[in-house]
Amino acid sequence: MVDFWEIISAIGKILLEILKLTWWIILPALLFSVFSDFWNAGIRGMYIKKMKWIFLEIKIPGNVLKTPKAMENIFTALHSIYNSDPGWEDVHFNGKVLSWYSFEMVGYAGGVSFYVRAPESTRNLIESAVYSEYPDAEIVLADDYVNFMPSVLPNDIYDIWGSDYILANKNPYPIQTYPYFEANIEEQRLDPISAITEVMSKLKEGEAIWLQYLMRPVGDKWKKEGEEIRDKMYSRKKPDAPPSFLMGIIYGFFEFLLNLIKGIMEPPTWADGKKPSDDKGKVVTLSPGERNVLEAIENKISKFGFETAIRFIYIDKKDEFTQLNVAAVSGAFKQFGTQDRNSFKMISETKTSVTGDLLTTKSWFRKNKIYARKRSIYDAYRSRKFPPKCSILCTEELATVFHFPLSTVGAPMLRRLETRKGEPPSNLPM
Repeated sequence: MVDFWEIISAIGKILLEILKLTWWIILPALLFSVFSDFWNAGIRGMYIKKMKWIFLEIKIPGNVLKTPKAMENIFTALHSIYNSDPGWEDVHFNGKVLSWYSFEMVGYAGGVSFYVRAPESTRNLIESAVYSEYPDAEIVLADDYVNFMPSVLPNDIYDIWGSDYILANKNPYPIQTYPYFEANIEEQRLDPISAITEVMSKLKEGEAIWLQYLMRPVGDKWKKEGEEIRDKMYSRKKPDAPPSFLMGIIYGFFEFLLNLIKGIMEPPTWADGKKPSDDKGKVVTLSPGERNVLEAIENKISKFGFETAIRFIYIDKKDEFTQLNVAAVSGAFKQFGTQDRNSFKMISETKTSVTGDLLTTKSWFRKNKIYARKRSIYDAYRSRKFPPKCSILCTEELATVFHFPLSTVGAPMLRRLETRKGEPPSNLPM
């Protein structure tokens, strides 16, 4: 009887001989793959480092009566910086990446503020887009607020909690957007971000809530996925209950013989007595819920899209740190979700908490993992760096999660302009 270990040893010797003969092919391929990743990351970092950025504060007027539709128009205008995706040569030799914006909502004990960080060349575009919808607003150069906090967190005084958000379902499925929250009567109109601004308005001294919306305009390739989902829903055919194994063999045999005889005169028919092409192009009856989902998908893919990531950070002193504000902001994002379409979820790799039962691999080095994630997400926030995973949001969805609150929002610390700077009269004597 052949020994099992002798067989394993023989197989190992064969593999070793193969490796000796082919190492000069395998090793360069592996090294090239590693080199390519380092090369692309390096030249991409150099390209981004050369980009010139501008940091602006948008001071909102005291009587905002416009719905988030105005913000949707702004995002539609800002999409114009997209022309086409960079080519292979630009990506792998020049490190070129598409430009992006970072719209930010920041809450301190002193109030709630709105900022945008963008390429310097887009300043006129941003100002014209905002002023066209909010003529009483003010846009001014500002110091980056992240520089007012320590460059490294957590430290001996402050602790942080953070996570990145992406869509839980496929990109073509939309979240609950602002038309759902609107009402014909102004006093009954709901503002989707009022829950967030309310939490920000009640922060105590030393606390901070930072919300960052990274947006990169993209082309229309992502729409193809939505069109495939739409076409599948239109042409879906529910299968009949399958026959038993024995009856399936009998039916298949007789069906084959019948088609073999008729095949000379006419095309074969199968299963339900219809030609294979009979179902093509026919529309099935959709349920009311399916019809609503289909309409929502078609509405989303008809609008411009942005590759988007949402980053949330909560900062507080270690001896006063509370999870209540974290839960409040996280709960506010749930209002945008639905069971049949889409919602937001945290990226587990960036979430600054590690869950896992004891004696499992997830629980190993828990404290070290949490500290590393806190450092990583804080550094990513300060540098406005995209996470590994992103989602595609259309302009309507972006306007839902980021817009200037209506004047009916009762956040007491929301910083609004009581007066507006005006231009001097054209006939003023000099």
